[in-house]
Amino acid sequence: MSVPQVKRKIMDPKILIFMLLVCCSSVFNVGAQSYQGKWKLLKRSIGVSAMHMAYLPNEKIVTFDRSEFGPSNITLPQGKCIKEGSKSSDCYAHSVEFDPATRAVRPLTILSDTWCSSGAFSIDGTLVQSGGYRLGEKVVRYFKPCMDCDWEEDQNGLLSPRWYASNQVLPDGKIIVVGGRYQFTYEFIPKLSGSDRILYKLPFLKETRYSALVPNNLYPFLHLSTDGNLFVFANDRGILLDYINSKVIRSYPVMPGGVSRNYPSTGSSVLLPLKLFSTTDSDSNTSTPDAEVLICGGTAPDSNEKANVGVFVPASKSCGRLIITAASPEWEMEEMPINRVMGDMIMLPTGDVLIINGAAKGTAGWGVARDPVLNPVLYRPDVRNRDESTRFEVLAPSLIPRLYHSTAHLLSDGRVLVGGSNPNINYNFSALYPTELSLEAFYPPYFTKTKPRPSIVAVNPGLKIGYKQKISLEFTLEGSVILSDLFVTMVAPSFTTHSIAMNQRLLVLAFNNEVKKTSSGNYLVEGYAPETAALAPPGYYQLFLVHEAIPSKGKWIQIKQF
Repeated sequence: MSVPQVKRKIMDPKILIFMLLVCCSSVFNVGAQSYQGKWKLLKRSIGVSAMHMAYLPNEKIVTFDRSEFGPSNITLPQGKCIKEGSKSSDCYAHSVEFDPATRAVRPLTILSDTWCSSGAFSIDGTLVQSGGYRLGEKVVRYFKPCMDCDWEEDQNGLLSPRWYASNQVLPDGKIIVVGGRYQFTYEFIPKLSGSDRILYKLPFLKETRYSALVPNNLYPFLHLSTDGNLFVFANDRGILLDYINSKVIRSYPVMPGGVSRNYPSTGSSVLLPLKLFSTTDSDSNTSTPDAEVLICGGTAPDSNEKANVGVFVPASKSCGRLIITAASPEWEMEEMPINRVMGDMIMLPTGDVLIINGAAKGTAGWGVARDPVLNPVLYRPDVRNRDESTRFEVLAPSLIPRLYHSTAHLLSDGRVLVGGSNPNINYNFSALYPTELSLEAFYPPYFTKTKPRPSIVAVNPGLKIGYKQKISLEFTLEGSVILSDLFVTMVAPSFTTHSIAMNQRLLVLAFNNEVKKTSSGNYLVEGYAPETAALAPPGYYQLFLVHEAIPSKGKWIQIKQF
């Protein structure tokens, strides 16, 4: 296929040398300061800007921007040009599949405008992607994890237009779609029953709007609580929603600080690890763990208005933790070492949180951010003191600014894939912050440690498991096992865009406090799958074994009711 040649700024040779030094070093030094972690450029151009990203169970990345950006840097195969109404044919791809193992890129055909859309995964690993702009605002798209698959689109898959909405997988495997610009409702996809064809009102979304032009509550944060209800956070506060009966059953305190956390004052949020309890052969999980939410970054409510007239307000440093299942929940506030708006928060297999991408000033939107934050930050939720040097750690910087429309995603080998950044209305390679078509990988500090890495050999009874089912992991490890430093995590694949990783979820599984030796000389640990679908909605997960804070490569498993 032919790839159009687009004039780009030529990088200074000194910067190229500097990038090689950074990418090839496990510790990055500036003066007396040293940073853990390292970066590696995987692909200078994948042809599109990675505005939206998902990682499929076949270990391929699907990413896309929007069809209204103009010509991309990659063309569709011959005969696949798209003609829409009276418009001339568009022969450019706006979505691609990327293989992190081989770095191969395959153009995909997406027909409708996916700008600022949302997504999640079905039980069988199909990416279900919803909404967008104009003719794409009611479309539901499907992408299956198979060798030659392409996008399939249902032009009337949604009842209401969904632009800047959020998705979450539910215990029954359905996907809830919440909000969107001027949409104070929610609905369910796909439309399989009568209740799926009803639009449910959610006044909370209107109540939390800062203004019609600057909502500060788009892309609301959604987290499925351990009781099966849905935590919804918009602007500066949250609720617990009984989505079945369309009833708010709990309102939480306003997050302190006077900061807006949702688009365009974009912060980020994660549900912290759900820790299931150790078990015995006769006893599966005995109680439901607490659910705790972490929200970091954002900016002042009027930051977008000021940025549009050239005044770039410093982003917030604040983070807040809230145990949403507590009897009397209160925010526990703390500060990041760096101001950040538009940061992505990615759960690592170890249970730590990587805060990456974004800017130190301004807000989300076209050209309204300044001072790119190049350093990721590692957040260790189990370190209970507030000492920045232990709970937060500043990591090695990238050389590539990742601002508006950037993404990040955990890979099964433990790296974090980073891409995107286009704060320009169209593809623009000469702007202050040019359109970015590259993909790079960040290697968290566990890659640079000298301790041996465990390797999962087998999962029994297999890679398809049921709730409460007894399971065992056979693994190899050079040297002795330290039982107190051994645990198993299960990570749900997310759909990432606009600093939100939809459906991101990490569970620390319940395993017996015993390690056995097999006849082949390998190690074996036994435990149980999660007890309910409220803890782990059905579908695919990556299974990791962590020893001395170093994770194995992930094994894809599927959990559902058999």
